[in-house]
Parts: sequence; structure tokens; C-alpha cells
Amino acid sequence: MKIYLSSDMEGTAGVVDWEQCRPTGPDYPYYRDLLQREVNAAIEGALDAGATQFVVNDSHGRMANLRPDELAGGARYLSGRHKPLYMMQGLDASFDAVFFVSYHGSMSACAATLSHTYNPLAVAEVRLNGELAGESAINALVALGHRVPVALITGDRTTAEELSPFCPGARAAVVKESVNRFAADSLHPQQACELIRDQAREAVRALRERDESVRRLPAIALPATLTVRFRNPDLAEMATWITGVRRGGAGETDRDDPTMVTLTDEDPIRLYRTFVTVVLLTRGIAE
Repeated sequence: MKIYLSSDMEGTAGVVDWEQCRPTGPDYPYYRDLLQREVNAAIEGALDAGATQFVVNDSHGRMANLRPDELAGGARYLSGRHKPLYMMQGLDASFDAVFFVSYHGSMSACAATLSHTYNPLAVAEVRLNGELAGESAINALVALGHRVPVALITGDRTTAEELSPFCPGARAAVVKESVNRFAADSLHPQQACELIRDQAREAVRALRERDESVRRLPAIALPATLTVRFRNPDLAEMATWITGVRRGGAGETDRDDPTMVTLTDEDPIRLYRTFVTVVLLTRGIAE
């Protein structure tokens, strides 16, 4: 059994500040180690249940946060920036399941530690088929395209709840309760890893037992529509330079909103690529 693991960092138990997630921060080495332990806990739990192959796509920041020689399970390590499929680079139909580890809530979510949706300087909100979507739901488009179920997500409770409408069968390891965007009540790191290990084990065990609730593909109707609200109209205007991106929202009330754009496609992977292109293009003017 082959597991694809996409790791972020803001969802790690104990992480509540941007400086803890940035290589320039004085405490980054410590929190980087906590992330490594949570990633390994997910791998170890999957190993216990019979998984045999792992690919870890480092998806946070400069995407080089983990120590390859310390990854459990002989996992392959996909790292580095400017990946064509970004947080989902390396996934294909040969995998049996997707794990999202140390994920965080969307920019417009209530009580989500270090909330953002790809680029906090540009993106204010994203909706997928009308439902509020964080990075996990947007990334699930690629899983759907390759027909691979999302079996596990770890992070705070808000993050788990945001994914649920799109991947109701995914196991959730809630390692912290967000108080607000910069505060959280976290499990002890050891307990967080134990919880992640247990949920990963149960997810893979359910897959091996052909539990249909876990084996379900992401519940995203096609053609799918992403509606993106930017922080100002200039960013929305720039996004429309990309073919297939229309100015305004998807509903009657926001159709003429100058801060919004709409993307629709029957191919979920192509839709994701277009979204990532929008994010990368608008990043230049936002920063």
C-alpha cells in the first residue's frame, strides 16, 4: 500500500506564531523538529497497519523543512519550490491514499491558528462549489483527479471541520484547539504524535478492509467552480489575465464584486493548476 503525504507546518501542535514557521525565526529549529515528529507519527501509524511505500511532499514555505535522513518508513522526500503542482506535486493514480499533515484553516475561518489560503497577502476567501474551502479542500481537487481518497488530516479542529464536507471519510487528528488566529490550546507533543499515529493506523486499516466510508473519493461535483475573493480589486484584475478566469463571483449577489474572480472546469487537476497560477501571478503585486 502506497501513501502520499503532503506536509504543511502551521497545524503542528504548539505552533501559534509565524516566526516559529520561518527559517529566520530563532525558534524555528525547535518547531521544525515537532513537525518532523508529527510527519513520522503519520508514517509509523500507516506502517503498523500495513502500508509499505511513502512519498512526503514538503509543502510549507520554501518547502525544505524536513530532515530527509530522519523520515520514517524509508519515505521518499519531495522538496523545493516552484513545483508545478505545488502542495500536491508527485501525486498520481498509483497511490492508495493521501494524508494531509499539519494543515491549517482558511483565511476567512473563525478561530483558526495562522489561518490563510495559499497567500495571506492576496487571498481573502476561497469557495469550492459554494462551500468555504481551505487549502485541504482545494488540494483535494488533485486527489479527485487521480481518483485517490484523502484518508487523514491533522491540525486544529477548524481545519478538520473545513475538510469534512469535501472528504467526509477522512480520519482527523485534532492536535490543538484554536483560540484565535494567534493562540491555541495544544496537546503535549508526545500526545499529539500518539493521536496522529492512531488515526493514521485506523485510516490505513479501514482502507485495507475496504471500508467504503474511507475509500470514498473527494465529494466534489464536476464541473467544479472555485470562487476567489482577493484583498483588493487590483489583484482580481490581474487574475483575469489568465485564460479561464472570469471577473466577479459565481452567485447573483456577488456577480459584479470587483474583488472576486471565478474559475470553472470539468477537469479538477486543470482547475487546480489554474488556481495555483492565479496565486503565483498575484503574489508579485501583493508582496
